[in-house]
Amino acid sequence: MNMTEIARLLLGLRSAGWTEKEINDFVLYIESGEEQYKPTAKNKKSE
Repeated sequence: MNMTEIARLLLGLRSAGWTEKEINDFVLYIESGEEQYKPTAKNKKSE
């Protein structure tokens, strides 16, 4: 993945409502594979 693709990924996650901590943890999970950084499902509110 090049820097342009990484920037688009980060911007996409921000626009999807992810917090900076969630984004950082996700990137750490991708790179390290450590379960402590693995994202978990969020509860969706009923519309």
